[in-house]
Amino acid sequence: MMKNKYTFQDFQEIIRTLRGKDGCAWDKIQTHESLIPCMLEEAYEAVDGIETLVEGGSPDNLCEELGDVLMQVVFHSQLAEEEGNFTLEDVIDGISKKMIHRHPHVFGDSMEGQPDWEKLKKEEKGSQTPEEEIAAIPRALPSLIKTSKVLKKLDYYYGLNKEPQKSLQEAITRLETLKTETDDIKKEELTGEAFLYLCNYARLNDMSSEVLLEKTVKNLLKSQEMQ
Repeated sequence: MMKNKYTFQDFQEIIRTLRGKDGCAWDKIQTHESLIPCMLEEAYEAVDGIETLVEGGSPDNLCEELGDVLMQVVFHSQLAEEEGNFTLEDVIDGISKKMIHRHPHVFGDSMEGQPDWEKLKKEEKGSQTPEEEIAAIPRALPSLIKTSKVLKKLDYYYGLNKEPQKSLQEAITRLETLKTETDDIKKEELTGEAFLYLCNYARLNDMSSEVLLEKTVKNLLKSQEMQ
């Protein structure tokens, strides 16, 4: 019999039941790896729900999609608990401690402004070389997001060109000189460099390359529909 209102604890028990002896055949055979496509799909659908809300749509879609994302968190935590690795309580405890540690200006004694995020992250991870930190960036990230994270790390440790627009223009100018050439490898290299400088420009101006490109494509499609 359905309840009028379910709690977070109720939801945990629902997932446990689905994974239990008399649960759902599909749910019982799932693994962390098999759920990767679901995690990616639900995350992107939640982003779509956010964009729909921003554009004036119903909040119901975002509410539903966030529930699907939450299911992934609870499901993976249940799997981990069965494996003896960690529990959902451990997940909540970990993220709570992380948020408090990364906001000393809110929860601590420090009254300083914006904290040094990279320094705080380094404290959490322990002693790591810059190379190890860069290698730890998730491989599954979309290329534009991964590029931004790599650039941020490189800039923090080594410093990067603070005028990427100048380097971008130089790369484009060199590409123009290759119009009549057949050196496709060189064209690819220069085009890649131009992408990199553009991503760095966006990063330095607190913009997300991934979000910018998505918005631009959406605007392009809208403009085509109007013609």
